[in-house]
Amino acid sequence: MATDKELTDFLKSVEKRAFKRAVYAVRSDDAALDIVQDAMIRLAEKYADRPAAELNHIADALTLLPFVSTDAKKLVAVGSGGGVPGIPLAIARPDVAVTLVEATGKKAAFLREASAALGLKNVTVVGERAEDAGSVKSMLRDSFDVATARAVAILPWLIEWCLPLVKKDGRLLCQKGPRVLDEIPVSANALKQCNGGPPEIHPVVLPGSENRVIVEIVKLGKTDPRYPRNPTLAKGRHLE
Repeated sequence: MATDKELTDFLKSVEKRAFKRAVYAVRSDDAALDIVQDAMIRLAEKYADRPAAELNHIADALTLLPFVSTDAKKLVAVGSGGGVPGIPLAIARPDVAVTLVEATGKKAAFLREASAALGLKNVTVVGERAEDAGSVKSMLRDSFDVATARAVAILPWLIEWCLPLVKKDGRLLCQKGPRVLDEIPVSANALKQCNGGPPEIHPVVLPGSENRVIVEIVKLGKTDPRYPRNPTLAKGRHLE
């Protein structure tokens, strides 16, 4: 687990100035950090102390910033849980409309409370399954410049759930660990069916952690209207 000194040294080493400013901006917001820490406790996630929350949730979330273009207007975070990465990104990019999709009622209620407590006018919480949010009947389909997912599911599921939400030429950004190398080979059909380009793997360096990456997938065109599948049709089997 990283110490305050390790986090400070890491921030000093970051070359991208916009990222560094964003980390410090969110880190200096005591209300945001209190809410993240409270979420770790209330939702039984791993990191409940402040330095760990700063590093493993705030800083980790903001590693996505270099991949969210300055032209991006709408971002969706699928499986938002305790608000990471969506809430830190919303604080760092107030010019972007951030939609948090979370099917679990308790977590969706928390996200609404947290967004209101932080005064985030650019955040909307959608209490739906990703399969419903991205269906052909949903107004959210094909409407986002960027979709993010963190600690939600293996890559083939994320492709099926998230790419339908993204516009053509938009991006899916998945925060993953070392197992992603096993997930990419089984994602070929999901990419084909959902019209995603080849995955690009971007290493992420954070002190006290190893093998974190961001998987970037560009949407090449509209997704087949059959996807995402209803859970009763998918029957727990990802696209193979």
